[in-house]
This record gives sequence, structure tokens and C-alpha cells, in this order.
Amino acid sequence: MKAVFDARQRKHDPKHFMASGALSQNPEQPARIDALMAGAKAAGASFVAAEDHGRGPLAAIHSPEYLAFLETIHERWKRIPGASEEVIPNVHPDRRTVGYPRSAVGQAGYHQVDTACPIAAGTWESAYWAAQATLTGADLILDGEKAAYVLARPPGHHAFADLAGGFCFLNNVAIAAEHLRRAGRRPAILDVDVHHGNGTQGIFYDRDDVLTVSIHADPERFYPFFWGHAQERGEGRGRGYNLNLPLPRGTGDAAHREALGLALARIRAFGADVLVVALGLDASENDPLQGLSITTAGFGGIGAAIAGLALPTLLVQEGGYLSDDLGANLTSFLRGFVGT
Repeated sequence: MKAVFDARQRKHDPKHFMASGALSQNPEQPARIDALMAGAKAAGASFVAAEDHGRGPLAAIHSPEYLAFLETIHERWKRIPGASEEVIPNVHPDRRTVGYPRSAVGQAGYHQVDTACPIAAGTWESAYWAAQATLTGADLILDGEKAAYVLARPPGHHAFADLAGGFCFLNNVAIAAEHLRRAGRRPAILDVDVHHGNGTQGIFYDRDDVLTVSIHADPERFYPFFWGHAQERGEGRGRGYNLNLPLPRGTGDAAHREALGLALARIRAFGADVLVVALGLDASENDPLQGLSITTAGFGGIGAAIAGLALPTLLVQEGGYLSDDLGANLTSFLRGFVGT
């Protein structure tokens, strides 16, 4: 299997992270790259370079206002006397229809939904190249590859059209799905990250040309809290084109596979001819975020079940944080997917 990565994705090195009111080390560290790359290579993946597709495919998903914010905000933030090293919001509007401030502080609050997406000097460049790597992977699928893996970092599925959040800035899977759709394909997105892909859902919520399906820890007591509930089915033309399958905290392999069966049945019903997988490995029993309890062998079963759809498949890395099992979990998934 071909895999895609660009070394510029290492430049994002976030420091700030707050959970339940306590500050700690941000778990979305560049060191994740080394564990994931080793895991992919152990499964037989061979890496190729990302190609630059420019801004057009990004602007097909994200507003130009938001893209300009991501590119320029850190430099503007540094000009504020006494500002922190990273852009961290401290005020938020109560709705998206309010006025748009000129202030860097105000724009940070408008475009960053939480404090888990600090923006530093290398953030824009890393996010840009994660998206370009994903587009390169999508092109591999369009060129006839049956599957491709993208080591996308920073991840993307919590990013809305004009909002960063949850370690995410550009929504890589949404960008890839739209790229595939514009090439004449009928894409479905399957998100198996432990967290609901709220940004992906929000981007396609009123559309019927991309199916979105997410299996995740129940958001009643788990991030992202406000999205990911079973009753969220889409709206307008998109009603019935969004499926959420929330699972109780601590769910293991067997119950997860039952939910996956429902997800795959919905993808078949949609008639997808290409699949984009938001491949979160943070559902692991040993992941630091402790949402679900999937074993290393269980990830192999997930990969094999998804491969059973027999669709051209783009595998895009989302979560999965540093633990002794991170690389092994990716190896297990990829081997399960290719049947080795």
C-alpha cells in the first residue's frame, strides 16, 4: 500500500492543553509521526511525497476568511503586548451570525471553538501540508490504487468550515471527499476515531452527495459533547445522510464490531463508489484519552471488515496518541485491511 507524508507536518508543536480545568502537555505531539510511520512501514506501506494542489481544494471546504485567519493569525498575535506564545481564545460569540471583528483576539474567539487548538509559528504550514498529503492520497485513488494511507498530522475531523477545534485546523477527510466528488465519484466518509467527527458532520450536514458515518464514544460525557448524538441525521437535503453510532465508554471489540456492521450497511445503501476513512486509533484500550477499549487485534478486525466493502479506500490518520501500542495498532489495522 502506498502512503503519503510531508516532513513539514512536523512543524506544528503545540504546548497548551487544558482538560477539566487542568493544564497538561498537549497529546498531539510531533512524536506521534514516528510511531505511526513505523507502524505503517511494518505493515508494508511505502511512503511517497505529497504534491501541492494549491488552495482551491481547501477553499472548496473552508471559507477564504478562515484560511486567511489560519495563515496570518500567529504573526498578528505576536504584535499584541504581553500575548502568549500560542494563539488561544478567551472569548467566543454566542452564534455565527454576529459581526466579524478586526481584532486578533476577537477573530481567535470566532474561529477557535476551544482551547485544544493552539496556533503557533508552524501550525499553518503543518496543517496545509497535511491537507496536501491527503489530496495526494485521493489522487492515488483516482489514478487506480485500491487503497492508500495518509499520515495526516495535525488531524482534521473536528474542523468545521470556519472553525478550528480539538487539535484540528483543516478538515482533511472533508477536503478529500469533496476532491473525489468533483472528480465524479460518490464518496462516503466513515469515522472510527474515539471522538465524534463533529466538523465533518457540520460541513456535510445539509448535503446529500456525501454520506457521513461516525462510530465514537457517547458525547453525553465525552468530547465533543454537543455533537454526535444518535438523533442527528442531517437536515434539509441532507436528512438521512448522516449516521451517528455513539457507544458507551469502555466499549470493547465485540460491541464495536456490531456498530461497524451497521455503519457498513449504511454505506452500501448509499451506493458509495469510494470510501474515505477517518482513521482514529484513539479508541485503543491503552490510549491516554481512555474513551473506548479496542484491542490491537481488534483494530485488525476493523480493518478487515472495512475492506469487505471492496471499495477504493483512502485511509486518513486522525487521532491516536502516544502509547506503547500506537504503532502496533496501525500495523494491525493495515494488515487486517490488506489481508496479511
